[in-house]
Amino acid sequence: MKKAKINKIINFSNVDGPGNRMSIFFQGCNYNCLYCHNPETINLCNSCGVCVTSCPVGALSLAGSKICWESKICIDCGRCTELCVLDSTPKTMDYSVGELLEEIKKVRGFIRGITVSGGEATLNYEFITELFIEVKKLGLTTFVDTNGSLDLQKDIYSEFVEVTDKFMVDMKVWDEKTHNGLVGSGNLLVRKNVEFLGDLGKLHEVRTVVVPGLLDNIETVDEVSRLIGEINSKNKIDGDIIYKLIKYRQIGVRKEILDKELNGIKTPADQLMEELSEIARGNGVEKVVII
Repeated sequence: MKKAKINKIINFSNVDGPGNRMSIFFQGCNYNCLYCHNPETINLCNSCGVCVTSCPVGALSLAGSKICWESKICIDCGRCTELCVLDSTPKTMDYSVGELLEEIKKVRGFIRGITVSGGEATLNYEFITELFIEVKKLGLTTFVDTNGSLDLQKDIYSEFVEVTDKFMVDMKVWDEKTHNGLVGSGNLLVRKNVEFLGDLGKLHEVRTVVVPGLLDNIETVDEVSRLIGEINSKNKIDGDIIYKLIKYRQIGVRKEILDKELNGIKTPADQLMEELSEIARGNGVEKVVII
């Protein structure tokens, strides 16, 4: 039975797509973003055992060569993830499609749909395809939050794209070289996916984190909003694609990075966010959201 490693499940979320949604966060990511606010989702736990003695309630233990986590007694203090040098967590659960469906059915009457996130959810595209086929039978919508790093135009992803109602894509920075330094790879595929999904009518929103002093936010917002505006115009979409501008915040960012690469970088002022919003609107994006 195929299983996927899940970092956490939020039964009710109103920030991961339209309406009240269940958000499922997959463990594992192929990016290593400098300002990542949930770095514990990047890698898989290697059961080194360093975190076991840190748990104040004994929720962690070593069984042979594997760490066991007792979720029922965990107080979610975060000490284990703070200690982890691997950018991981011992607090994950392995779910089959059937087991996840049982969790979804518990809240089915209170949600509009399912959103998968991460980490990077698309690394589990085969599992998610199976899940979404069943989710749609329940009358729920299916959304994917992604960094856009996989070439979704390839045939191997066709069924995955088909059963996904909408995608939400991160566009971190426009400049290719800067993007490579920021996350460890380029962004040409990200741009390609934004156009591809937009032309299919499957692009719900594009997201950009605004980091003053580190990134050329004006260039990024200008170029990304032009791309969204062109998609809207070409496909006669009346402002349907949302451009979400997210303020950089220090919460969750790795301390060693805050002390070095991001030392002195602060949350952007409201005035800058409004200026960027105006740039986007001027490029034909009607739905600009600031968070």
